[in-house]
Amino acid sequence: MVEVNLQKGKRGLKLSDLLVTVLISVVIGVVYHLWSSVYGLLSPLFFQADELVYGMWFIASTLVFLLIRKPGVALIAEVAAAHVEVLFGSAWGIQLLVYSLLQGLAAELIFAAFRYRNFSAPVAGLAGLAASIGSLIPDIFYGYVGDYAPWMFIAKYSMRAVSSVVIAGFLAYSLAKAVERTGVTNLLRPVESKDLAALDD
Repeated sequence: MVEVNLQKGKRGLKLSDLLVTVLISVVIGVVYHLWSSVYGLLSPLFFQADELVYGMWFIASTLVFLLIRKPGVALIAEVAAAHVEVLFGSAWGIQLLVYSLLQGLAAELIFAAFRYRNFSAPVAGLAGLAASIGSLIPDIFYGYVGDYAPWMFIAKYSMRAVSSVVIAGFLAYSLAKAVERTGVTNLLRPVESKDLAALDD
């Protein structure tokens, strides 16, 4: 029998987890900033067409969690990525931080509801959907939807919801799986029972 001094399933955040979370979030924050151009290109196509790609702004929370699989990283990642956008001089300024907090928290609550142990595509999709709901709260607070007719409101947030499930959910899951195949994630994730059992063989 091989003895190891690793704690089975330990999921507390370490300094290295925080550093990796912030590093990935910085990269995603740059993507967020560049994504504004894609968002703008779709706007003229039809009413709220840009909502079809809105889900990209939630991907930090889902992707980083799927990679690191520890409590708190979904929220931290989304807020950190938003800070990068602000540093790039986003026109949304401090409002971005409010959005990121609510979006990241909403995604975090979904992962928490599954006890941080379900890393499937459907759960990632639910987290993306939750993040889109989180974004609705400041939209209402800042008065961005006050003049919308009911059909406009439904169309706008239906497209955002679909985009969130597809991009922040399924795309994030696919990206995480691609990274997983490289073996890099083995250095990031907590040790599981099956890993310890393999050492005893």
